[in-house]
Amino acid sequence: MFQISISPEEIAALDLASFPGEIVVIDQDGEALEQAVRYLKRQKVLGFDTETRPTFSPDQRPYGTALLQLSGPGKAFLFRVKRCGLPRSLASVLSAPYIKKVGAATLDDVRGLQKIARFQARGFVDLQNLVWEYGIRDKSVKKMAAIILGVKISKAQQLSNWEAAQLSEGQQRYAATDAWVCREMYLKLLSSEKNPLTPEQLYPERYGQNNP
Repeated sequence: MFQISISPEEIAALDLASFPGEIVVIDQDGEALEQAVRYLKRQKVLGFDTETRPTFSPDQRPYGTALLQLSGPGKAFLFRVKRCGLPRSLASVLSAPYIKKVGAATLDDVRGLQKIARFQARGFVDLQNLVWEYGIRDKSVKKMAAIILGVKISKAQQLSNWEAAQLSEGQQRYAATDAWVCREMYLKLLSSEKNPLTPEQLYPERYGQNNP
């Protein structure tokens, strides 16, 4: 059984984890992108995420999706979609029903990508819609990773400039980890027993409960 919720203090005590494999940054259409697509199409489960350059003013126009991350067990690909676009071959990965693309709040990410190129999204798994079946109420990637995998992931690069001329090593590691950890959480859940939350546990504020 998993914890229903986890505190910042409990997360701080955990070991830091990051993607252990090879990170490949792709910023143009061509052979490197096609090689990446061939690798991704051989996978049954991929970690999925996107990044957008943040805005710091309410009247500032949103920048749009800058990065698409897709991670297998040993390789993570970071597609700089503001530069390479979303070619048909890459979009076909996002449309393949036989490849599970696992992330958090995936609907928003998919909508951002569909503004770049039209594709039909198939095979997406949103952990936020799944974890309650395993007794987990927390829905942020950081908290879910702590509960499911017992690790801490860094969010230090979250508000960095994802349209920078070059992505820093820290940005690359952060982006790859966010996608990879979703894949790892999904696989762990699949091998775990379900223990669905009750309505009282899922919505404690409605039932006058402050704690699970």
